[in-house]
Amino acid sequence: MLASMETTGDRIKAALRLVPPGTAISYGAVAALAGAPNGARTVARILHSCAAAEGLPWWRVVRADGGIALRRGYGFEEQEARLADEGVEVGPDGRVDLGRYGWNGSPKGR
Repeated sequence: MLASMETTGDRIKAALRLVPPGTAISYGAVAALAGAPNGARTVARILHSCAAAEGLPWWRVVRADGGIALRRGYGFEEQEARLADEGVEVGPDGRVDLGRYGWNGSPKGR
């Protein structure tokens, strides 16, 4: 847990920066890592409002079922391509296998 940061938003941003390339994590898992276990929607709001400007790896964050939350034609394809560039496969159902690619917050990776 990242308890040393001041605000929940700061802790969430710090948690997002830790997600390594080639992995994916759910909104809820990011929130839990940041010490806000019920903060999945806060993660989504932060990603929506400042991910690009702050260089946050938004494409590594998926729904709890591994699904890409963005709709086709509205960012889905970009997220899918960025994940693929890192070696993360997105299935035909638009989901990432979190059992294979999921990151649990461990410094050693998956």
